[in-house]
Amino acid sequence: MGEVIDLSGDGGVLKTIVQRGKSNAIGPTESLTVVDVHYEGVLAESGKVFDTTHEDNSVFTFELGAGTVIKSWDLALRTMKVGEVAKITCKPEYAYGSAGSPPEIPPDATLIFEVELVACRPRKGATIGSVSDEKARLEELKRQRETAAALKDDEKKKREEAKAAAAARVQAKLDAKKNLGKGRGKGK
Repeated sequence: MGEVIDLSGDGGVLKTIVQRGKSNAIGPTESLTVVDVHYEGVLAESGKVFDTTHEDNSVFTFELGAGTVIKSWDLALRTMKVGEVAKITCKPEYAYGSAGSPPEIPPDATLIFEVELVACRPRKGATIGSVSDEKARLEELKRQRETAAALKDDEKKKREEAKAAAAARVQAKLDAKKNLGKGRGKGK
């Protein structure tokens, strides 16, 4: 087995590479967030298998970062390449914890998963190009909103300056009328 890598920084998620993917293999990215995996989960304390895709040779598919899997999987799968097999050891706070634990798994159990990353791809309805296009479109919308907000602020500033100038003119006329009235009264 390979070296143990602490993915969480606190010993909560440990990864050991069992089999490396090919050198040119791809891994999950911002545009390739849907992954297919084979896995087997065991209780660290007893070694009892509690879940596996190997019995029926099925593939488990999910989207990274969507909150549909335990935290340790989101962390670990992001570091893998297609074809890689890794042993992921996760403490309860990175697994099911006290809430949402399946009945066969004690809430305080440390779990060990052997996971193989079979494939990664864009989410449904997206292609790599369309993800990039969508990102570019959202960036352009953000720029347009920022430009519109800046123009709106400039217009508001100009209106306020115009109001202040108009108020100053009105005040100047009022002051001039007061001064005219005083001058006329003295002359009579």
